[in-house]
Amino acid sequence: MDQIIKDLETSLRALSDGLKQELSNIRTNRPSAKLIENVKVDYMEQQFTIKQLGSISILPPREINVSCWDKDAAGPIAKAIETSGLGVSASADGSLVRITLPQLTDDRRRDLEKLVKSLTEQVKIRVRNSRDDANKKIEVSFKTKLITEDQKFNGRKKIQNAVDKTNEEMESLLNAKIKEIAE
Repeated sequence: MDQIIKDLETSLRALSDGLKQELSNIRTNRPSAKLIENVKVDYMEQQFTIKQLGSISILPPREINVSCWDKDAAGPIAKAIETSGLGVSASADGSLVRITLPQLTDDRRRDLEKLVKSLTEQVKIRVRNSRDDANKKIEVSFKTKLITEDQKFNGRKKIQNAVDKTNEEMESLLNAKIKEIAE
């Protein structure tokens, strides 16, 4: 039974970390290196990410700079950023690429808020499915007399506590991201 709960906690941690990663890639009014670091760039007939071609720095309030290690990479990086669908403009100046983030409109804020809520809900559904699978395993263990009825109820309680903790964490991430979008 302990293994079932450990497996569930590992699964829940992975789901929560995945949501955190997805939310960090969603653009807000704050500049973030995560916004562009994994954009693919065609350079020297190969695919690279921006973080492989230069160092990314943030200049508040809404500017991101990429200092290219090879000045010939600046043009392809700027082109990749503009065609990435992020809705930002990039300009190459020597070995430096400047990205200016435009102010979010109210419509865009609402769309981003809906997207964030939708992503969170999808992860919550996967959390519930993981909980149900763990409960089924506990039930099978009880029916095959591997655990007692008290152990079954304790196991279900531990499973629900792990799910509640994960849901609280995800709600916290959601609220923080919505607050960030509203800024």
